[in-house]
Amino acid sequence: MAELWRDKAGFLGALFLVLLVAAAVFAPLVAPHDPGQQDIMNRLQPPVWDSDGDWSNVLGTDTLGRDILSRLIYGARVSLFVGLAVLVIAGVAGVLAGLVAGYRGGRTDRFIMRVVDTQIAFPGLLIAILLASLLGPSVRTVVIVLSINGWMIYARMTRGVVLSVKETPYVEAAEIIGCRPRRVMLKHILPNLAAPISTLAVLEFARIVLAEAALSFLGVGVKRTDISWGLDVASGQDQVFNSWWLVVMPGIVISLTVLSINLVASWLRVVADPQEREKRHAVLYARRLREAVAHG
Repeated sequence: MAELWRDKAGFLGALFLVLLVAAAVFAPLVAPHDPGQQDIMNRLQPPVWDSDGDWSNVLGTDTLGRDILSRLIYGARVSLFVGLAVLVIAGVAGVLAGLVAGYRGGRTDRFIMRVVDTQIAFPGLLIAILLASLLGPSVRTVVIVLSINGWMIYARMTRGVVLSVKETPYVEAAEIIGCRPRRVMLKHILPNLAAPISTLAVLEFARIVLAEAALSFLGVGVKRTDISWGLDVASGQDQVFNSWWLVVMPGIVISLTVLSINLVASWLRVVADPQEREKRHAVLYARRLREAVAHG
């Protein structure tokens, strides 16, 4: 926690994410209105700081009179659930594939990596749109599609780490004393993946949030009856010049979420990597030394 406090950018990013998660979990208590409640007489109400705004709808209302702030709070539930589900499914599948490929080597390695290279060669968003169109819009579809489209990144990174670790003395010693390959991979090699995989997972979470919003915006993500930031942007695009808040508000939330995730990932990379931590400490020491010299 002290390391995070010293990194002000990472701390602010983590604080925003904590508030976002809390708002999503306690949405029924936090949201000022029912996100699906329509009020045609109160449609296209501007935010409160506008001259025509009202405190009853702090961020305004959409074309059907629904409260935008409430929809943003409930929309966080979809983005966070999809992000966590995809991280678990794609992460487990990719790490296991990378472990087997890197440790076994030979034909197994060549086969798995050719599958990875083949899938990476195709445009990811295009494949996601195609699969989502075939399966039909739903939260489950988004999770499946983004998991299929993301496991390769984990597999490639895991394989690289395994190739560098499996030649170390303690792994060779475990093999010499008769440890089974499964035990060597899970007990001796897998713990070395904690730092790089955790950083990659945080970065992938940002990509998943953007991908879910993009699929929902294109109409192949979650159902139209669900609540999603991407759907809100799509429904307000026709009114962007007259009622800018319909697009700008969910766009700001998406941008802040992705920015906060990247700030946390940057802090996590420094904390998890001893070399990066030494570089940062060296920079801070040099800065303080210059300040001390400048002040005599």
